[in-house]
Amino acid sequence: MSLTSQNGRTYLPHTLIEIISPRLPCARPRHFLFDFDGTISLIREGWQQLMIELMLEFLLATPEAEDEQTLTRMISDLVLHSTGRPTLDQMTFLADEVAQRGGLRHDPHMYKRLFLDRLLARVNERLTALRRGQFEPADLVVPGVLELLAELKRRKIICHLASGTEKEAVLEEITALGLADYFEDRIYGPQDGGPVFSKKVVIEGILETYGLAGCELVSCGDGKVEIEYTAQVGGIGVGVASNEVERQGINEIKRQQLILAGANLIIPDFREGEVLVSYLMGEDEAK
Repeated sequence: MSLTSQNGRTYLPHTLIEIISPRLPCARPRHFLFDFDGTISLIREGWQQLMIELMLEFLLATPEAEDEQTLTRMISDLVLHSTGRPTLDQMTFLADEVAQRGGLRHDPHMYKRLFLDRLLARVNERLTALRRGQFEPADLVVPGVLELLAELKRRKIICHLASGTEKEAVLEEITALGLADYFEDRIYGPQDGGPVFSKKVVIEGILETYGLAGCELVSCGDGKVEIEYTAQVGGIGVGVASNEVERQGINEIKRQQLILAGANLIIPDFREGEVLVSYLMGEDEAK
């Protein structure tokens, strides 16, 4: 099909679906894997800033701390690059960095508890408002994702959900949004006392369990982790460069990271989800 160019970027005609590399010449996708926070849900919008503030607080208190600007830049880069990884991994990084600057290395679980206490205060306010009807589910999701999930179900495409957020919390939040039935028992995340969680292992397990070729799996995410692992197995990566605050437009920092991770496509949200699915299924070629 013909594509359009604008400011050096290539798009599907009359859309904001940016083509980084063409859809793979393979059988049609049979499964979709979604990240949760920032890809489906906006309930935890703002978590990155809370994490940056927590890390900065502890690192500035160390004996050999750099200046605030230098630390903020380093921490922001770390949080951006580790989006999609388990929270404990990020807190382990914090513990190591504190120790390197002459501070007392606390157990990463302690930092994780502090972070979650701050985050969950915000999350619980939003969940309470949702349950009281002060918010509709559409107010707390990435635009268009409700319609996209319905379209995938209509097409009998199997959907999976993998998140670096604890599985128990993901189950609570996706149930509150009314979306749990789209994923059934195919929701993956870290669990206290469970095995070490990895999206790489999740992706490999999906391919093996369902006998999929790599390009029969589409992964949608706003962090580089799931996109990177999907690219490694030959899957199709849809980078969701969502602007979580304004709920429209492209987050350029996310876009750059997703491209570096190997995304085939970049989208701001799922408002053009029907066109996206049609393209991924190769239906545009039949027209």
